[in-house]
Amino acid sequence: MSASPPNALPIRLLGIDPGLRVTGFGVIEKHGNQLRYVASGCIKSNDKQGLPERIATLFTGIGEVIATYQPDQAAVEKVFVNVNPQSTLLLGQARGAAISALVHGGLPVAEYTALQVKQAVVGQGKAATEQVQAMVVRLLGLAGMPAADAADALACAICHAHGGQGLGALATVGYRIRGGRLIG
Repeated sequence: MSASPPNALPIRLLGIDPGLRVTGFGVIEKHGNQLRYVASGCIKSNDKQGLPERIATLFTGIGEVIATYQPDQAAVEKVFVNVNPQSTLLLGQARGAAISALVHGGLPVAEYTALQVKQAVVGQGKAATEQVQAMVVRLLGLAGMPAADAADALACAICHAHGGQGLGALATVGYRIRGGRLIG
């Protein structure tokens, strides 16, 4: 990565790990090749409410994150096909609410598979959740371990900051993505 001119402004990136029950968010700043932690957390919907109310909670929560932290760009983790079609459908609806909130907030949105995020942050696509959390802590110099959903959102933002592929760029050249997996 090349260094940016001394007067270049940092770029603020918002990463989103969508989920109907819990949506993680992470905000970082990229200045040249330096990454700086800004904020992270989770937006939780009430599972006793109906789907429309839960979607509204996610949409509103992401809107509040945008208003509070004023990101320049956003990155969202792509949905993979689950063995349970109902879970996949609900996750897709949560992801749609997240993307809608980001677009409504005027942000350009990039999308990455979990494999791409793990490759960019850990260096290999089959990394465990704990490995992703540990690398997020190391890359951002955090004092403590963020919750799994927040760590995944920060990892998504880091992936975007690294140009989408980061450490895994060479490993994915010439491959296609099907069902959230790389295939030759």
